[in-house]
Amino acid sequence: MRERALGIAAPWRPVFSDVDECGPEEGQLHVETVFTGLSAGTELTFLKGTNPHLHASWDADAGVFRPDVPAAGYPVRRLGYMEVGRVTESHAAGFAEGKLVAMTYGHQTGHVADPLRERVVPLPADVDPVLGVLVAHMGPICANGLLHAAAEECGRNVRDLGDGVRGRCVLVVGGGVIGLLVGLFAAWLGAAEVAVADETDERLATAAALGLQPLDQREVDPSSVLKERWPNGPGDRGADVAFNCRGRVTALATALRSLRPQGAAIELAFHTGGAEDLRLGEELHHNGLTIRSAQIARVPRGLADRWDRDRLSRETIALLRDRNDAIREHLVTDIVALDTAPELMLAVARREHHVIQAVFAGPGA
Repeated sequence: MRERALGIAAPWRPVFSDVDECGPEEGQLHVETVFTGLSAGTELTFLKGTNPHLHASWDADAGVFRPDVPAAGYPVRRLGYMEVGRVTESHAAGFAEGKLVAMTYGHQTGHVADPLRERVVPLPADVDPVLGVLVAHMGPICANGLLHAAAEECGRNVRDLGDGVRGRCVLVVGGGVIGLLVGLFAAWLGAAEVAVADETDERLATAAALGLQPLDQREVDPSSVLKERWPNGPGDRGADVAFNCRGRVTALATALRSLRPQGAAIELAFHTGGAEDLRLGEELHHNGLTIRSAQIARVPRGLADRWDRDRLSRETIALLRDRNDAIREHLVTDIVALDTAPELMLAVARREHHVIQAVFAGPGA
């Protein structure tokens, strides 16, 4: 089968190319793309040429990037990880033709999938297919951030996803789609208060519309406001937990400054620059803070037997079911045809157009 796929030929050059996929054979299925979501963080690093995979090779065994080994470089043939497809042909048990599934195969017109080798998440009928782009990967990233906060609080004795935020004061730095979903998750799971710090009018308005507390960083210092608003006792003020969801070191610094002593900053942002503004000799040590990375795919140590990507997808589906209308209205800012994806990506990368969650409509829409 021949599909069209969106990739990056060189910096600032998004292009479509033809991809031949064999099958489907026994145990496989073919899906036609209905919707595919844009990751305005990770994908734009490939467009701009700042992604570390372009300049160094990832050594999975050693767990390091190696500049002495050739990197992936250009062209980037596969881009994207937020797809909803309709099964058009199935030779796999449990996947009837016409069924909608969430996957991570990239911005293609369709895909031949093997459910034994890649995640194929059936999409319930009561979940908006547009929001289905969040189910396979983006939503689980956010849920994994909440899981890491729970592990910081409870260690291996995590009972449910809300253990790290329930009844607690939560700061989210960065009001993009990840930050807003993390904030929604925290509020939905019973946080006492959730504040979202950003400096973009559209994001602050969206946070307020979702019932979260916006903090405009152009006007206030979040750490000063929250240290005043959230007292816990003498010498003990600030957020119980902070989630950094913006890829700027100044954002991580804001999260650390806003925490109460021995609090944790859950790091969900993708940083491509240096750390000149991160003062590790200040609040980190004086308040005994923790920076916990929750990016990529790892769940907290000791929880893999109970928590995996499928469970995090189920948590995402539960949130989408409960807050469907609000998420659909406020987080999905753009729906355009897949054919026009390059133009939208360039406009976003050049800061000519602002999106929270942009969605491309495929041939099956």
